[in-house]
Amino acid sequence: MKIYTRTGDDGSTSLFSGGRVPKTHSRVQAYGTIDELNSLLGAARAAGPQPAVNSSLDRVQHQLFTLGSDLATALESTTAPRIAPPDTAWLETAIDHLTDVLPALRHFILPGGTPAAAQIHVARSVCRRGERWVVLLAEQESINGEALVYLNRLSDYLFTLARYENFLSGVSEQKWIASEPPSSLA
Repeated sequence: MKIYTRTGDDGSTSLFSGGRVPKTHSRVQAYGTIDELNSLLGAARAAGPQPAVNSSLDRVQHQLFTLGSDLATALESTTAPRIAPPDTAWLETAIDHLTDVLPALRHFILPGGTPAAAQIHVARSVCRRGERWVVLLAEQESINGEALVYLNRLSDYLFTLARYENFLSGVSEQKWIASEPPSSLA
């Protein structure tokens, strides 16, 4: 089987449930951003996170494939898997558990820490971009409403998971301190 089909050479792509749309369509932007997010989580896993964090990232990557299929398929179709309330509930339970273990957050923190935590922070910001694309898609077409709930919760989870990775690795969080802008670059 060839990896290329040449059918997208005109700037269009096929949807999972059939039909073609421009590659700039909000549906393609939404599931494409989720694919980017999944790739970033793969990069975070390649950075060697703590075993518990790696295991959690594995589960989220599988959920993101489900979400990508969900977003690539019209709501009327019954052929695609859909992200579901139990997926969101798992995130909420995990956030609550990790929050109980972590030091209380009393200030804003700068993204960073271990290479894996830094990648998880990048993934969190891409998750927020994906959420914005899904909001736009939902304004244009009917979608599975759980997709928005899941993405909103996932970004909170990724923030908490990045903190947990740093905590397990003994890396201190760097506080954000508001300051006056420098008078010069020198």
